[in-house]
Amino acid sequence: MPLRGGKVQNRAMSEKKKSAKQAFPPQHQSQPGLESKMRPKPQAEKPGYRAAGKLAGRVALITGGDSGIGRAVAIAFAREGADVAICHLRKEHGDAKETARLVAESGRRALLQVGDIGRAATCRAFVARTIKAFGRLDILVNNAAEQHARDDFLEITEAQLERTFRTNILAQFHLAKAALPHLRKGASILNTTSVTAYAGHPQLIDYASTKGAIVSFTRSLALSLAERGIRVNAVAPGPIWTPLIPSTFPPDKVATFGADTPLGRAGQPAEVAACFVFLASDDASYLTGQVLHPNGGRIVNG
Repeated sequence: MPLRGGKVQNRAMSEKKKSAKQAFPPQHQSQPGLESKMRPKPQAEKPGYRAAGKLAGRVALITGGDSGIGRAVAIAFAREGADVAICHLRKEHGDAKETARLVAESGRRALLQVGDIGRAATCRAFVARTIKAFGRLDILVNNAAEQHARDDFLEITEAQLERTFRTNILAQFHLAKAALPHLRKGASILNTTSVTAYAGHPQLIDYASTKGAIVSFTRSLALSLAERGIRVNAVAPGPIWTPLIPSTFPPDKVATFGADTPLGRAGQPAEVAACFVFLASDDASYLTGQVLHPNGGRIVNG
């Protein structure tokens, strides 16, 4: 009997894996991907979420706030009482307008700003416009990133390497430098890194390298700003259903995205946004230089 029971259990587990194998309809987009074209749409709000005014009266600047994790963070921050400035590329303006509408539905203000954070001058301009519009800045969310999958390391061009580093890590330096004179005691800088910083990725070597740099940047900047009472933390998502996925991988890879995690599925942006709310709020007043790992159960060091 135990043997037969074991066979039944193994068969059930096998069926569960089969059912989880194709998570999404095969699809592909050119970069940067748009949330409005994804099937199904990512979940930007968690059903039943109860706001508690944890960010009441604060102002946040969020790069890549038009879609994906950035949109979910913008909505969650607004529901917790913060006004948000959203930075995005021109092609993403439709998605950004929808994010602004959802922020307004929460009773908060949204400022849309178009530009390429790969340019230091643009980063400075984003901060300046946020201060002009809202009069203060309390939370900087360095979220925007790009990735380009390559099957062969030799296919990574010098232009791609420099572009990925400019967008993913150099922009975080420029934005933090521009924001710092305006940040008061109790302010937060939150950086989006990735599970690839810890586990690596054979097709995303340059991207994973920038994400590793973000971890070190977070820890070092946290030590530097501790005396000022400014906390610096990071979030390292695993496979999350965002426009970055269909615009990076071929349709067959998109279809099974996230199925290899211990939880057997990709995460939703809303499941990551709660990490940012926690780290930005006074609930995390004794956390700095740390990384949270919403990755579906993958155990990583750090």
